Amino acid sequence: MDRTPESAGATEADAGAPSPGGGGVPYAGGGNHEHRWLILGVIGLAQLMVVLDATIVNIALPSAQKDLGFSDGNRQWIVTAYALAFGSLLLLGGRVADLVGRKAIFLTGLVGFAAASALGGAATSFGMLVFARALQGVFGAMLAPAALSLLTTTFTDPKERAKAFGIYGAIAGAGGAVGLLLGGVLTEYLDWRWCLYVNLLFAVIALLGGARLLHGGRPADRPKLDVPGTILVSVGLFCIVYGFSNAETHDWGSAQTWGFLVVGAVLLAAFAWWETRATHPLLPLRVILDRDRGASYLAMFISGAGMFGVFLFLTYYLQQILQYSPVLTGVAFLPMVACMVVSSVIATNYLVPRLGPKPIVPLGMALAAAGMAWLTALDLDSSYAPHVLPPLLVAGIGLGLIFATAMNLATSGIAAHDAGVASAMVNTSQQVGGSIGTALLNTLATSAATSYLVGKQPTPQVQAKAAMESYSTAYTWSAIFFAVGFVVTLVLYRPGPPKQQMSGDGAVHM
Repeated sequence: MDRTPESAGATEADAGAPSPGGGGVPYAGGGNHEHRWLILGVIGLAQLMVVLDATIVNIALPSAQKDLGFSDGNRQWIVTAYALAFGSLLLLGGRVADLVGRKAIFLTGLVGFAAASALGGAATSFGMLVFARALQGVFGAMLAPAALSLLTTTFTDPKERAKAFGIYGAIAGAGGAVGLLLGGVLTEYLDWRWCLYVNLLFAVIALLGGARLLHGGRPADRPKLDVPGTILVSVGLFCIVYGFSNAETHDWGSAQTWGFLVVGAVLLAAFAWWETRATHPLLPLRVILDRDRGASYLAMFISGAGMFGVFLFLTYYLQQILQYSPVLTGVAFLPMVACMVVSSVIATNYLVPRLGPKPIVPLGMALAAAGMAWLTALDLDSSYAPHVLPPLLVAGIGLGLIFATAMNLATSGIAAHDAGVASAMVNTSQQVGGSIGTALLNTLATSAATSYLVGKQPTPQVQAKAAMESYSTAYTWSAIFFAVGFVVTLVLYRPGPPKQQMSGDGAVHM
């Protein structure tokens, strides 16, 4: 499980070509490029668009439902369609970026995501909206890993890489909260359709900047795509995400829930077996068997599952109990976003280079767990400043320490020809973790509310207390998720500062 030396197999753009900026400075897939901080802006904007789209539509759902006339039972598919396509195709999107070229896939993803957003905004029926959301997921699965792999190969200097990943990690972690705020503003002052149309603005800016600035490398020697591996992992992830999504509306004993989960687990096990034998594996073992990298993927998975305890159930609390408007709900999350940004930058620039990830990520898990546990103290008489804000700030600091550090370590020292699939694993871990966490927390919260109501008259006061019971249950389990993350990351991460390794020079093939 130790890190392997990485040498051989560089891409054409990684071969030390002169910088297009003039100066003759070599760059590795964009590394040391004179416009690298502008490139970070382009990549960050694209990542924000993908991440916030997972939550921005949640705010718009009631308005869209009223406008298009679909049922409560069908409402979940507006969210699930995106999650299914995005989660199941991420690894394929990451490998295609490695094979075809990161810039080409990044720009294709932007154009496709914008077109799908326009289609969804113009939807005249439920089916049209679901199709558009699935299409968004398809192109998002191309865009997200291409963006992160471009960042990995653009910033190769350790100090600059730390700053870049601090900013990028904050964007990835805070995007959900930003989506809640932006969705509230657009829905309240314009129309729910603008929650989709707004992506066109993001995409055009990122497209113009990306076409001008990016220099994504193509492999000099393109291996064949691992078709059996692609089918196994894509269908397996689809079944896992679909099974957990069904758990929100079906009983866990339903075949539509456990059946898909079992099939998904079998397919993923078959994928793991196949990858040890494939000539050109979709997910080479060298990518995931490094201790720090594997720990980082698990950190993203666990924090993705636990984070929805904040975004989802605290949103319910603010709107249903405190009677906040959608806009005010989004504003309430901004202090947490600010803490995430600050702690992300401090962690990657100052703490990890000196102390390494072993104390930093577990500390982030512990802080996030403490914030979740603190939220369980909320009741019907609580208010924002003295009761909601303090645990939000603690959780925000913790999440910032986790995301920026894990994203950096998950792609550090990776060969250029593996950057796309390594980046896709980051997004896959977070997305699948989020899907599992949402389903589990929803189920547990619903069960808690139902149990509380047994034998009681369903008066408004009793129903409000039942809702509080459900929220508290969700916070408790989120705290448990992060507590598990504390133990896992404390055990797996190597002690001491990470070894500085340049990405961009290939790797010894396994």
